[in-house]
Amino acid sequence: MRLRNAALAVFSAVALVLAVPMSANAAVGDFLYKVGPGVPAGIADPRSGKCINLFGATEKDPAFAPENLTTSTATVFLDFDCNGDTFYVMNPGKILGDRLKLRSVIFS
Repeated sequence: MRLRNAALAVFSAVALVLAVPMSANAAVGDFLYKVGPGVPAGIADPRSGKCINLFGATEKDPAFAPENLTTSTATVFLDFDCNGDTFYVMNPGKILGDRLKLRSVIFS
């Protein structure tokens, strides 16, 4: 009887942990940008606190025209790996033009 109660308690604890939404450490929404000659690209529900190098951005041709359609603040960097002194903080809902160049982003 005690073994059954212990097993039930363990099973319940595991089920509770798995039921907690995993989006607590992710920004909800899309972060959009363009690469190359204006090809749309984006990230859906990006992870918070992790630097993301933008797909399609290169040393020669950075990404541009970012749109932060997430629920989190995005800090965009001109350099890869969220390095360098050139960055811009984008509040949720902020849309910037083609002049802003970027290669990486991190979300709050």
